[in-house]
Amino acid sequence: MTSMGLQRRLWLCFLGVSFLPVIYIIYLNLEITWRMDILNLTQFPGIWYTQEPNRLHDPEEPLVVNTLSDNSSIAPPTPLSLKVKSTSPARVRPSTEPGARTTKGSDVKGALLKSAKPTEPPFIGDSYYSEDAPPQTDCPDSIRSRVSQTDFGVRYLGRIPVLQWAKHATPEQYQRLRLYPGTHGWANLDFNTLVSTLSVLNTSANWHMFDDWDRRSNGSRCVRCAVVGNGGILNESKKGHEIDQHDYVFRTNGAVIKGFEQDVGSRTSFYTFSTNTLRNSMRSYAGAGYRGPPLSEETRYVFLPDHDRDYLLMKAAATHTPVERGPERSKTPPTYFGGNVTVEKLKMYHPDFIRYIRNRFLRAHAMQTKYKDIYRPSTGAVMLLAAIHTCDQVSAYGFMTPDYVKYSDHYFDHQYHPVGFFINHDMRLEMTLWQQLHRAGLITLYMRQ
Repeated sequence: MTSMGLQRRLWLCFLGVSFLPVIYIIYLNLEITWRMDILNLTQFPGIWYTQEPNRLHDPEEPLVVNTLSDNSSIAPPTPLSLKVKSTSPARVRPSTEPGARTTKGSDVKGALLKSAKPTEPPFIGDSYYSEDAPPQTDCPDSIRSRVSQTDFGVRYLGRIPVLQWAKHATPEQYQRLRLYPGTHGWANLDFNTLVSTLSVLNTSANWHMFDDWDRRSNGSRCVRCAVVGNGGILNESKKGHEIDQHDYVFRTNGAVIKGFEQDVGSRTSFYTFSTNTLRNSMRSYAGAGYRGPPLSEETRYVFLPDHDRDYLLMKAAATHTPVERGPERSKTPPTYFGGNVTVEKLKMYHPDFIRYIRNRFLRAHAMQTKYKDIYRPSTGAVMLLAAIHTCDQVSAYGFMTPDYVKYSDHYFDHQYHPVGFFINHDMRLEMTLWQQLHRAGLITLYMRQ
């Protein structure tokens, strides 16, 4: 072997040995990064991390996806850099319908929302529609009269509409709310579908939560509400009679009643759901006896819309026509709410209200992560916070408490199932909020003590 060949081989060996540490360091960095991703996920409050994709979210709840039903399309949302620059919720110009005060507020031009003079305490730069709808009661001990004396006074905004209806379907409002996906706006919805749906919700019953209060108040000045979750803490609680004694009873999703009346009561005044959670509940809890929403003369059905399919189902139910397109497309009218349901029994949460309660009451760490677009308050949390903003007095049953490990996930479980935590909700944050509201005297939380 020549000296030149020997030198060449030695040089190649030297280069190979020199690169080994570099390759090893790169490998370690990749491994550490991957492990840190897992570590960070497990540190999020209320997150149950798993490598199975279908376990990143509650099977009863939807993942937010930026897709529409077939044959629908919208222009892409305006970039976030075009959002409102104001640091306070601006009063967006409302229409001159009864119950809404016309104010000189923000005007919408294209996709730009001009900032208005702050009309609410500054908070995180979001803006909400504001209207002055008079309260339905003059209860001297209402939540809205007491909240300012608590720590929640700076968070609570009493003029944001809880429900959306015909007057909200304007081009200006659409340009504003199409910035937000899922339950928080109209990004997953084309304008024609929005208008054709909300135009059906044109009665006072659609924007009043308690549309029958005048005839059922029986001289009472205060609306007393029982808000019933599906938590296992209610099993063997014997709270059914107490729940049914309230003026109104709220329930959600897989609300199994038959066979559990002693624990959870028998009445349902308001049933909160999304199309996705409804259908998932019918599949998941059929074995426990859940066949669909409660059917009674007093029951109102409150949609939590996270997709255009909710608007399509709402319109079909209200007009007794088939669902036009999407997963629920049908040849006959939907029967989830009974064959004789009227438009007066249908309501739909306003996306501003959902975004408001997320921003001010349930601002989870997940909002700072790549999961921010799928995070939202749970359906039960929306139901309870809606009651807090409409009822005078609220009692909450079946919601998560600090000793939740003692109880099965649901009161109707045949055997013990631990509570699961998923990326699209922060159940521990919600649990903490219920404790705070209870200590503040704004709700009465059943804790089995």
